[in-house]
Amino acid sequence: MPPFDSLNLGLNAGDDPESVLQNRRLLSCTIPSEPIWLKQVHGSNVSTPAQRGSLGMGPFEADALVTNIPNEVLAILTADCMPVLFTSKKGDVIGAAHAGWRGLCGGVLENTIQAMLALSPKVSPQDIAVWMGPAIGPTAFEVGEDVLQAFAGQSKATLSSAFRPIIGKPGKYLADLYALAHDRLDSLGIEQIDGGSFCTFTDQDHFFSYRRDKTTGRFATLIWIS
Repeated sequence: MPPFDSLNLGLNAGDDPESVLQNRRLLSCTIPSEPIWLKQVHGSNVSTPAQRGSLGMGPFEADALVTNIPNEVLAILTADCMPVLFTSKKGDVIGAAHAGWRGLCGGVLENTIQAMLALSPKVSPQDIAVWMGPAIGPTAFEVGEDVLQAFAGQSKATLSSAFRPIIGKPGKYLADLYALAHDRLDSLGIEQIDGGSFCTFTDQDHFFSYRRDKTTGRFATLIWIS
């Protein structure tokens, strides 16, 4: 039944849990292993193989995860926030992050890259490629002054390009998550950054959107080492 009449993978979205688990079983049939599901809290903590080994069964409370273990599937659930995938160009260490504005501001991208470098010390930021997955786009993401101020430490050029005042709505802006993420990644020395052309809010045929529908499912963005 709408709004859960497609492949909702989020257990905390209000859907029947058994339906979600069935959807997850269907997904698992097409990939190397059951995904590592996180309890995402809009923070900046990163789950690592060592931490997961010590904690046992998930879901693990974190907003990013990394691995260097083949066929370990990393998963990020979203419905407007940005999923960001990372890989070394050799494909021997990968990461995935849940990057809404709070996570971006809190350093979730920086922490993910640091965790990847710790797993593979010979890798440098220049060796990492990044893909920015489907998120609410810059023509739809309305925010207040609090979000603008949260990013006040970024360059004036970035702020002016990433936050456009909404005419007739004082203190309201259209925010560009992709531009904010790109700026953070640039500052870390990442040279290959792709994606950033989607809008979950306006593309109703393909994506869940919390801002658009309020009650909605979650889709997963996945990455693994073959």
